[in-house]
Amino acid sequence: MEMALEQLQIMKITKKDVEYVANLARIELTEQEKEKFTRQLGKILEYMDKLNKLDTGNVPATSRVLPLKNVFREDESVRSDSFQDIISNAPEKEGNYFKIKKVIE
Repeated sequence: MEMALEQLQIMKITKKDVEYVANLARIELTEQEKEKFTRQLGKILEYMDKLNKLDTGNVPATSRVLPLKNVFREDESVRSDSFQDIISNAPEKEGNYFKIKKVIE
């Protein structure tokens, strides 16, 4: 795969490429936006070409920079016998029911 990256040469992006992608995304762009995005994407691709030229032969492959650590607490089941405690958390209630806005017209 490293060989493929070395052989890969970034091609220059054209206004036609930007128009094609905008069409796929169903985005209408003004002529100024097309020119702007062509320049910006061109700069991004130039930078990617610089990165592809870096020697990463001695860099070990990794999927994470930092070690994983579980920050979650253990699940504990707690019995709640009080209906009033539960209903008291509702933003709105009517009698013994949660009151919500109508979602079907």
